[in-house]
Amino acid sequence: MTGRPASDDDELHATVAARLRRLDQRYTPVRRQLVQVLADAHGPRSVPDLMAAIDDLPQSSVYRNLADLVQAGVTRRVQTTDDLARFELAEDLAGHHHHLVCTGCGEVVDVTLSRAIERAVGRAAEEIAAAARYRPGGHRLDLLGLCERCG
Repeated sequence: MTGRPASDDDELHATVAARLRRLDQRYTPVRRQLVQVLADAHGPRSVPDLMAAIDDLPQSSVYRNLADLVQAGVTRRVQTTDDLARFELAEDLAGHHHHLVCTGCGEVVDVTLSRAIERAVGRAAEEIAAAARYRPGGHRLDLLGLCERCG
């Protein structure tokens, strides 16, 4: 159970299929499973997490399919402080959010900022970009620290 209406899942999968078609890629059952696991997740997932969620899926298949999904703009890789790559749905599919990243265990937790804080972060990003004569296209905020278990 995803907690989302089935129509939301239908719309997500239709969007993903269209993005893959633009690259002459198929929306295979494995890709659909990966997208659904990421849609149901509460935070970015590592390849071992994805393999555990989908029975009998070889690691090479996960990496290959994730690479295609990243290229299609369906998923994105989240940088962490450990060696495990973590993936989540692209921001336009999952909603704008930021991350808490544990420098001890590598755990990544999604956080949504209040409107006031999000506006302040946006203004700061625009000021920084303007000072560098840079045209921003968005922002990401990852707070590094120690989770409760590591801290």
